[in-house]
Amino acid sequence: MKGASCCNNPISIRIASSSITATSNTFSSNFESQKWLFKSKMRIPKRSVSLCLSVFSPPHHLISSLSRSFHFNSGILSSKSSDYFPESGKPVRRKGIDQLHTSCAMDGVGVDNRTALIEKRNGANGGQQSCIWSSPEGGCEIDIGKQIFCNRSLNMKSIVAVGFDMDYTLAQYKAETFESLAYEGTVRKLVYDLGYPPELLEWSFDWSYMVRGLVLDKKRGNILKMDRHKYVKVAYHGFREMSKEDKVATYGNTLLRDSFDEPDYALIDTLFSLAEAYLFAQLVDFKDKNPGKVPENADYSHMYKDVRAAVDLCHRDGTLKQMVAKDPKRYINEDTSIVPMLKMLRESGRATFLVTNSLWDYTNIVMNFLCGPTPSDGSSTSHFDWLRYFDVVITGSAKPGFFHDENRANLFEVEPESGMLINTDNGTPMAQVGSTSIRLPLKSLKKGCRIYQGGNVGHLHKLLSIESSSQVLYVGDHIYGDILRSKKVLGWRTMLVVPELEREVELLWELRNTRKQLQLLRSQRDHIEDEIHHLKWSLKSEDTDDTSKEKMLSELDKLKSQSEEVRLSHQQAQRECHQKFHNVWGQLMKTGYQNSRFAHQVERFACLYTSQVTNLSLYSPDKYYRPSEDFMPHEFDILSI
Repeated sequence: MKGASCCNNPISIRIASSSITATSNTFSSNFESQKWLFKSKMRIPKRSVSLCLSVFSPPHHLISSLSRSFHFNSGILSSKSSDYFPESGKPVRRKGIDQLHTSCAMDGVGVDNRTALIEKRNGANGGQQSCIWSSPEGGCEIDIGKQIFCNRSLNMKSIVAVGFDMDYTLAQYKAETFESLAYEGTVRKLVYDLGYPPELLEWSFDWSYMVRGLVLDKKRGNILKMDRHKYVKVAYHGFREMSKEDKVATYGNTLLRDSFDEPDYALIDTLFSLAEAYLFAQLVDFKDKNPGKVPENADYSHMYKDVRAAVDLCHRDGTLKQMVAKDPKRYINEDTSIVPMLKMLRESGRATFLVTNSLWDYTNIVMNFLCGPTPSDGSSTSHFDWLRYFDVVITGSAKPGFFHDENRANLFEVEPESGMLINTDNGTPMAQVGSTSIRLPLKSLKKGCRIYQGGNVGHLHKLLSIESSSQVLYVGDHIYGDILRSKKVLGWRTMLVVPELEREVELLWELRNTRKQLQLLRSQRDHIEDEIHHLKWSLKSEDTDDTSKEKMLSELDKLKSQSEEVRLSHQQAQRECHQKFHNVWGQLMKTGYQNSRFAHQVERFACLYTSQVTNLSLYSPDKYYRPSEDFMPHEFDILSI
């Protein structure tokens, strides 16, 4: 690339190319090249063209922003600089080393320095290092598993407050330790408190077996996975797979469609529910094999009710939380990106708040572990440094009821040191009966974060001076407890955290060729079936002579044989692809070719969704998130290329 002096200190770019094309979201049919396919409505002469950007004495920040706006690679100019494939073969949002000479000439950063930044960012093992968008090495790369996906346009400039749930949002629990602990506690409650046989104490928990989005049929003891239209695609009775005939007989031969909702069904929509779903399946199998060993009159529905009661007992007596408090590192993933993310949001002018169902004592322990400095002696000494990253903290919120403004729950202020509650009037401390003075917290945080328990969303809006609910972005993991109510009732903007998504999208990328082959097999099946139908119809014609009929019958037999061969190949390939994601339940967001019920809920109620809450730190706090274009079936083959 050569610069040309057009005027006083201009920026001039000459591009030798046969075409200039705009970015498309479709892949090139040549997957080996690992490049994006670009399409355009523009027609450019097949000769060198000169593009001159004249800027009179441009400020440095403008030059830098221009350098991020163009991506030069192999003669292609794109309006995005985000689509790039490193040696790992995975698509990332980054500015590649092959673009350095262009970008460095424009933003004044040396090639060697920029290369060093990217190498530092990638790390020795090629992994993504912890950093934020506003850091010197930020804004270069986002692995596909860390990206934020958009269902509805969201301009972060309109957001004045960003809120977070704690459990499974800021605090990501380790399934192999935390969920196993919850499972073991629930089993002990069933045996010692609810009269189940001691054989249960010998059971073990497979934390990888269950997935979110499943539905438990309490009455029949079945576990279902459905598509977005509520058609049952995968069904198990306990751990025994149901045949297609059984599925149709149970869920397909009814005059009225089943809603698959409470009270006859239970929705597994949070990671907290996986252990109880697995235990329910174990109890179903146990009852079928040992009907006399379960408590009297305990049918499938009653057993599920007992499991839920046992889970509640574990949470109520503090067993789980005491174990986590003793050794948070054993049960919670450390994430060094949380504090930088919160700092960046606050420095961008946003208020930050925490709304959790956990009470203050447990909340402080968990947030202390995630955000506070680690004591040199390894002790878990309580401190409150993490509160400086928030404007308001509400514990014991009792979501989803918290999101209803008519909920008349009292709002109490919490004394951090003692955990004692102070009665308030919409957040303002109240004088006690018989006293004319207001009792203030022992250690007032003054203008810092204030901690509350209970209340409702109306209290929160007043505390944060929120004028419009659309000014709030709330990040949570629970599709019903966090996302549905806050979106549907309030109109808050929402982001759903789906930890399973990181592995899911990486597998999708690895299996892109397999999925293309499945589409070809499906098209081949359709084509052969159309030919079969045409021949069958032609055989009914009175004008067809015997000789022609014999030829058509022979051709029909061949086509039927081909159809069966292709059907079996397609069926086997689809099952193998299904099992790559999960041996039993398959892809989280799909059931065959349809979106799963869980995916449908994500699409309906989450403005944004991503694998980790700290992925927010990889994007500008002022970013305008825009969704991809929707396609109807009649548009897809025409417009999606």
